[in-house]
Amino acid sequence: MQKTLTPQELTLNVSLGQFSFVDTSALLVETQDNAQYQAWVAQAEAKKAAEFGLSIQQSGFNLLALGEPGSGRTTLMTSVMHDAAKKWPAASDLVALYQFEGNGKPLFMKLPAGAGVQLKQALDSFVRVFAKDLASLLEAKVQQNSISPLQIFVDGQLSVIKASLTLIEPDKMPTHYFNTLKKDILESLENWQPTTSPDGESNLEALISESFFGRYRANVLVEHHATQHAPVLYDNDPSLQSLFGGIEGAGEASNIPDFLRLRAGNLMRADGGTLLLHLRDILADEQNGTHILEKLHRFLRNGTLQIEDLSSSSNQGSSLISAQAAIPVSVKIVLIATREDYYELLSVKPDFFDYFPIKIEFADQVKATPENYAAYASFIAHKCRQHHCRHFTAEAVAILLQAMHRLIEDQTRLSTKFAVLEKLLLESAAAANLRGALLVGIEDVKSAIQRKYARHSYIEAHMRDSIVDKELIISVHGECIGQINGLTHIDLSEASFGSPVRISANCYPGSRGVLTIDREVSMSGPTHDKGVMILQSWLHTNFALLNPLNLTASLVFEQEYSGVDGDSASCAELFALLSSLAQVPIKQGIAVTGALNQHGEVLPVGGLNEKIEGYFRVCKEIGLDGKQGVLMPERNMRHLMLSDEVIKAVENGQFHIATMNNVADGILYLTNRSLPEINDLAEVALNDFKKILETNLPKRSVSSF
Repeated sequence: MQKTLTPQELTLNVSLGQFSFVDTSALLVETQDNAQYQAWVAQAEAKKAAEFGLSIQQSGFNLLALGEPGSGRTTLMTSVMHDAAKKWPAASDLVALYQFEGNGKPLFMKLPAGAGVQLKQALDSFVRVFAKDLASLLEAKVQQNSISPLQIFVDGQLSVIKASLTLIEPDKMPTHYFNTLKKDILESLENWQPTTSPDGESNLEALISESFFGRYRANVLVEHHATQHAPVLYDNDPSLQSLFGGIEGAGEASNIPDFLRLRAGNLMRADGGTLLLHLRDILADEQNGTHILEKLHRFLRNGTLQIEDLSSSSNQGSSLISAQAAIPVSVKIVLIATREDYYELLSVKPDFFDYFPIKIEFADQVKATPENYAAYASFIAHKCRQHHCRHFTAEAVAILLQAMHRLIEDQTRLSTKFAVLEKLLLESAAAANLRGALLVGIEDVKSAIQRKYARHSYIEAHMRDSIVDKELIISVHGECIGQINGLTHIDLSEASFGSPVRISANCYPGSRGVLTIDREVSMSGPTHDKGVMILQSWLHTNFALLNPLNLTASLVFEQEYSGVDGDSASCAELFALLSSLAQVPIKQGIAVTGALNQHGEVLPVGGLNEKIEGYFRVCKEIGLDGKQGVLMPERNMRHLMLSDEVIKAVENGQFHIATMNNVADGILYLTNRSLPEINDLAEVALNDFKKILETNLPKRSVSSF
């Protein structure tokens, strides 16, 4: 049944009685929890899944976090990753050494946290002493004709090195490496004899170089501190180099050993811990995105990494790379994605997500319960403290909560886009600062909302001016046959608004049924075409006794040149068609939105608040006469979160908002005639069309035999 809505039904007023605070500073006294904790309250199921996934230590249980940007995916997952990592032991250091038994191939060694730096410092110190004493050691070797001085020196230095490695247990000391290091030094110097080149350069000077001493150094690829917990990394700009590491370029004259040029990527740095990545960042890399995904897939399958020279397309250094050992790496990856990106990649690489069995669904909206209201209020309080801005009164908090209802157009649910809430919070605080207030009040939040609208209203204002200047023909006064105002929703990211569009219909004798001019010229989308076919189905059902209908009806969105889609205008199209068929005028001040099913029931539509407010602003600009308003689906009532301006106009009787449950409700409100009356008039017209067609059909000639 058709119903005219009261001002109280046009929005949700958050009750202040449920708040126990005067302003949000009081919430900081009650609890010391941070803003992330409060945001997790609204994502309770996601938190359970995240904590469960992070509690599984075995490999292969990576996490996939799905949700919309701004819902706190990154911040909240990072916080729970840190909480989990505090319970895990510190990860190992990874050191690259010269492999004396492998022709200089890298030797990778995992050491206790902090021991890698100790080894590097000890070997650097050894190289400095060795370089300083080498000449005298060789001189003693020549004089004594024995390598005993070298042996004594090396043994003494190795004892010093081992003594400095306090973080390594004696039974886990890399004794084999030290033995091969000693053997290499003695073999390299045993057969050395002093010679002088013709230009007077001694071969001792050639020996004292980084190409010789460098192989006794250590390259700490991954460094940790013994007091740290397991690593938690976030690669916010993933690339082949940042994820998988690489080899530092060397000049032609460089004499640095190859193993010292190796650099670890974030996968190695996160060994023993967690690494957070955004799928969108990888997919957006047009040049290397596919390669990154393939290498990441291989890593997830094998659990090992090899450092490759990914910065060059040439094969230089490939002999080192292909021969090096694969390094076992255990890291739990947290991959953040939108549902669209996930399902798109799932259709292409389904086996990739076999390694992400823990799926975490971040809700786009949560129920408007007192508990969630309290969590949002605490979130606001902690953000005020974090950003050192003024606190909010309870009334201002209520308006912020209304804005979160408006964001998803639902009186029973709140949006979880905490990033949007935080921005509105900061803009409101800035508005309070401009007026010198100690607390952020209602007027400051409303001012911030109005300022945001004003910043993005240029396109809407331009379209509205075109209507006022009569470039776009929209009538908001009087009555007209076969013509109605539909409502379109234009979503340009921040600029989201509604605007009226004239829909007109003509009916005449024929057999082509309902034609839409937009579809005939390929300017309509599939959803709109589906709505028109449903409309035609309803017509055939409604006038079943007259089938086949001797009708051709044309519908068009007037002055619409960018194409139409969506089925939210199917009710308006039907009313225009019935008006034309029955020759009954429609009130032009009433704009209509609503989808239709085959049984004549009116279905809910999206963008409702923007549509109503956009049409109201047009009517206000042209001139309100008390007969204008919007006819909308009854099933959309809980989605109403209208602005104060529209509500005030409804209170004053200048604007009206009515609902319809079915076609009969809508046609009665628009024409003051019932559907049976309209049907009777339409049947007369259809019978006339039938007679005209029969009269104009060519006569069959009768042959005589």
